[in-house]
Amino acid sequence: MNYQEQFFDLIYTLPAVLLAIILHECAHGLMSVWLGDDTPRRQGRLSLNPLHHIDPMGVLCLAVFKIGWAKPVQVDPRRYRNGKRGMVLVALAGPITNFLLAFLACLIYTLLWKHWFFLGTGRMVEAVYYILLNIISVNLGLGVFNLIPIPPLDGSKVLGAVLPERYYFGYMRYERYGTYVLIGLIMLENVLNIDLLPIGGLCNWLLDGMLKVSIRFFGL
Repeated sequence: MNYQEQFFDLIYTLPAVLLAIILHECAHGLMSVWLGDDTPRRQGRLSLNPLHHIDPMGVLCLAVFKIGWAKPVQVDPRRYRNGKRGMVLVALAGPITNFLLAFLACLIYTLLWKHWFFLGTGRMVEAVYYILLNIISVNLGLGVFNLIPIPPLDGSKVLGAVLPERYYFGYMRYERYGTYVLIGLIMLENVLNIDLLPIGGLCNWLLDGMLKVSIRFFGL
């Protein structure tokens, strides 16, 4: 890939990355507020400003490898009626939002594909297709990746909420090492070209299902 292709790939990927991260984190914050905790609102985490949500290393991994993470939303589960259930709902709100975004982009992509001959094959149409494909792949990657039970990912919050208390504190003791573990696993996967994390297979399975639903929905 030459420098021009790399530049256009970045242009097509960046909107998808920002959209995925902003709505992922806003979903966490909105769910927490809905459950009775206004911490995300007070800390500005309901904002559409990407600077409020970006974790530099997580965004770099998301742009390069299509899997990554954002700055975690701080919440106070003591304000929920049921703390453990509330943490599970807050943690799952982000990935579910990403899956919904990917499905919406898949529907739009399928609709455009159905009317391909009417739209033509101009540069603008091609750009829209690439952006939609990146929205699908980035959101699937972010959603699936965040369900892995390694801190600070959302999966760790779900696992922590269902673990017995005697195991919870031992599990969370290693939270500060989670980011380094994730970076190491991502780098190792790409260097050795092996699947240490079940990201690709799950994303392909979800994409296949979304495409089938979209095609059937439009009667193609």
